[in-house]
Amino acid sequence: MTRLALHSRLIAGTEESYAIEHARVWPELIVVMNNAGITDWSIWRSGRDLFHLVECDDFEAAVAQLADDPVDQRWQQHMSQFVEGFADNGRPLQHVWTMSEQTA
Repeated sequence: MTRLALHSRLIAGTEESYAIEHARVWPELIVVMNNAGITDWSIWRSGRDLFHLVECDDFEAAVAQLADDPVDQRWQQHMSQFVEGFADNGRPLQHVWTMSEQTA
């Protein structure tokens, strides 16, 4: 399993609408993401900056599969009204430490 960090930025004034859209992501999108090998995706926001943590088997293969998927294409088109774009294609993360996993 690989974890990747992604960074994107919201269009000014869309912060609340973006949060509303993610209160319940389309169930069919979750299915196609799982089918592409993405097992989890978390997003944190600081101002207009979005920080994503993606867990998947093979991110490049997942992105390639999703590029041809009509559900993901609709989602990307829909979300383009909120997001300026991604800063990069993702960086693999190596786990260093988790507080809850450390015994006293």
